[in-house]
Amino acid sequence: MDSTAPDFQPRTFSIKLWPPSESTRLMLIERMTKNLSTESIFSRKYGLLDKEEAHKNAKRIEDLCFASADEHFKTEPDGDGSSAVQLYAKQTSKLMLEVLKKGPGTTTEPGAPVLEVADTVFDVSGGKRAFIEAEEAKELLSPLTKPGNSYKRICFSNRSFGIGAANVAGPILESIKTQLTEVDLSDFVAGRPEDEALDVMRIFSKALAGSVLRYLNISDNALGEKGVRAFTELLKSQGDLEELYVMNDGISEEAANALSELIPSTEKLKVLHFHNNMTGDEGAMSIAQMVKRSPNLESFRCSATRIGSDGGVALAEALGTCTRLKKLDIRDNLFGVEAGVALSKTLPKLHDLVELYLSDLNLENEGTLAITDVLKQSAPQLEILEMAGNEITAGAAKGLAECLTALQSLKKLTLAENELKDSGAVMIAQSLQEGHPDLKELDVSTNMFQRSGARCFAQAITNKPGFVLLNINSNYIPDEGIDEVREILKGGKNSLEVLGPLDENDPEGDPEDDDEEDGEGGSDEEKDGEDNGDGGLGSKLQDLKVEG
Repeated sequence: MDSTAPDFQPRTFSIKLWPPSESTRLMLIERMTKNLSTESIFSRKYGLLDKEEAHKNAKRIEDLCFASADEHFKTEPDGDGSSAVQLYAKQTSKLMLEVLKKGPGTTTEPGAPVLEVADTVFDVSGGKRAFIEAEEAKELLSPLTKPGNSYKRICFSNRSFGIGAANVAGPILESIKTQLTEVDLSDFVAGRPEDEALDVMRIFSKALAGSVLRYLNISDNALGEKGVRAFTELLKSQGDLEELYVMNDGISEEAANALSELIPSTEKLKVLHFHNNMTGDEGAMSIAQMVKRSPNLESFRCSATRIGSDGGVALAEALGTCTRLKKLDIRDNLFGVEAGVALSKTLPKLHDLVELYLSDLNLENEGTLAITDVLKQSAPQLEILEMAGNEITAGAAKGLAECLTALQSLKKLTLAENELKDSGAVMIAQSLQEGHPDLKELDVSTNMFQRSGARCFAQAITNKPGFVLLNINSNYIPDEGIDEVREILKGGKNSLEVLGPLDENDPEGDPEDDDEEDGEGGSDEEKDGEDNGDGGLGSKLQDLKVEG
């Protein structure tokens, strides 16, 4: 399931963890605000907070938890801050859950009485993953057997159902299927032999066939074509779906064909997510057919699906029918220039686009410029643009800069792992210096620039209100250049805290050396190494989870 509240996972650190920097605290507030104001299983039960109310609650929660953890830190025996961080995260998670369960209009202090409402959500996904057999299933699912229950949304994720448990669940689900509107069966056969897993899927599919669902999640089940066809009865009966998630399911060409074949109508579909599959070009053709039949699509994710140029072109053309699209994520595929050019012809039709994720598509300068040339005319409302890892050089910087000048609503820009060097970096930075009042994050790491580029990026963001993170790591900035950046940030409206880590910067590096090595660089660690100077605390808190 697409997580609405990220997962907190402790790491081991060898340096002082407490207190967090101001930028880390601001980033945590931003993430809580997003979690509190994003539709989730909680919001569907208790109501959705608007962004203003979510921000007020997030700020209050962070203030309370910081004060509590800081007091704890003063008496912490080991003194490195690790237990303070644990307390900070745990209390934040707990108070977020309280706010979510109170619903809109809840800026009161934690602990206020919660109004009792009829249960409409049945969710067994909390806690550790567990294998479920017949006896456990009878107890676990007993609330669904109570006469007159009001359950409309069920989530069986993170529980591995065996054949015995499925035989218990089948009749129960069949008895309530007419009242169900949302079903989450993600990761519900983990660790089972293939034959048993397929039988479990068939039992659930038969039991739920004929239900009128708006939401269906069958992610993380290693489906393949056999798994998709095991859900035949359920899928064939679904003509009113608004959200469909089929992520990390081993969706091959054959599985994609089966999926497109079995679902009778996707006309009402608003969300379609296919992340992390092995679809390839031929499978992309089937997905493209589904997309063409989904004119109301608002969020489409087909990232990390091994789609090449032909499939990319087919998808790009199909997306032209989705004129209500707000979020497009096709990262980490093998599109290349031709598919990039095809996409550029579709983008002007997407007038509501707010988030665009185009990293790691092998666009090169030609594909990049084709896209940015239309974006500057058609997407002034764009808030997030990611184009990392596309072999963009200084030769494309002028056109890219002209586009960025027009995108005044940007909140996050990612151009990491390209080859801008100083000449390109200066042009990009200058395009961001004026306006862009809502810009919060800028990632230009791993771009071979040196002192001039670093200085210009610092000047571009130093006076932007609410700016959170400047990532210029993994470049060739000399020590005096780093000193200049710090002085610029100290002298601006933003503090030095907005500067990300510089642990991978090479002050003695030479971009010409990279040219000789075909410009290759940028490890996985560099992609994920945003710790905001807190020794990793930022990344430790960035995946905070609401724990129910």
